[in-house]
Amino acid sequence: MLGPVILAASRSDKMRRLISAAPVTKPVVDRFIPGETVDQVVPIIKDLTGKGLEVTMDVVGEDITTPEQSYAARDAYLELIGRLKELGLGTKAEMSIKLSMFGQALEGGHELALANVRPVVEAAAAIGTTVTLDAEDHTTLDSMFAIHEELRKDFPGTGCVIQAYLFRTEADARRLAESGSRVRLVKGAYKEPAEVAYQQKAETDKAYVRILKILMEGEGYPMIGSHDPRLISIAQELARTAGRKLDEYEFQMLYGIRSDEHLRLAAEGHRMRVYTAYGTDWYGYFMRRLAEKPANLVFFLRSMITRG
Repeated sequence: MLGPVILAASRSDKMRRLISAAPVTKPVVDRFIPGETVDQVVPIIKDLTGKGLEVTMDVVGEDITTPEQSYAARDAYLELIGRLKELGLGTKAEMSIKLSMFGQALEGGHELALANVRPVVEAAAAIGTTVTLDAEDHTTLDSMFAIHEELRKDFPGTGCVIQAYLFRTEADARRLAESGSRVRLVKGAYKEPAEVAYQQKAETDKAYVRILKILMEGEGYPMIGSHDPRLISIAQELARTAGRKLDEYEFQMLYGIRSDEHLRLAAEGHRMRVYTAYGTDWYGYFMRRLAEKPANLVFFLRSMITRG
């Protein structure tokens, strides 16, 4: 039951100041967020891709309040793409984007976010890679899916994320599976009301399997976003049953979590992509990682006690 409490704290300015100021915080945050600048994460990208892994890069910082901040977010991604081009890593690294960071929640935000994200998607396509639109809380999803659909007219490889704990997601999966799009399935990491989302882990896990079966049997490219050993095993079985080859789906896990499993799956011939976030506005991302899994919170508290 700690998850909802942590998610509430992720929106608290008071908690943000308290945790950010704690001297033990940064060493722990570094486990999940390996840098604040492109220069700091380039060695991480090289290391991961050198081990046969792929990456999806996320510049953290969705809580913006002005159009100027949305332009800065766009430019940060364009800078990242420029560096990936220089390194020749376009085919090994894609981008994950939260549209809130591109201005979605501001006045006229749908149009602003679309205008900001389009040049990023275009630049990504020019170096042989793609962009995936991350799912956020349920109130933003209709806008996200509309932008996804619009972008795919010119850039059909543009992906999106769906969340198993939302009641609507099975219908979304059926629509997307028929369209041939790239779809990342995650459990969900936002505090959602009981009217729209499952509240119990067991229900979410069952929904995850139902939705993944839809994706595996469809025409799209499923991306399995989970660290759960049981769900990973089920995903492999569903892929075999659907007759999918190893390059017709992929696993995705977070940087800093179950790194040995990343390497094991890659060694077995699976496509394994590591979700790697960087940037200065790390607080919200970090708190959601703690909320997703009790082991992450235990790790953080133990580190605070040890380092304190």
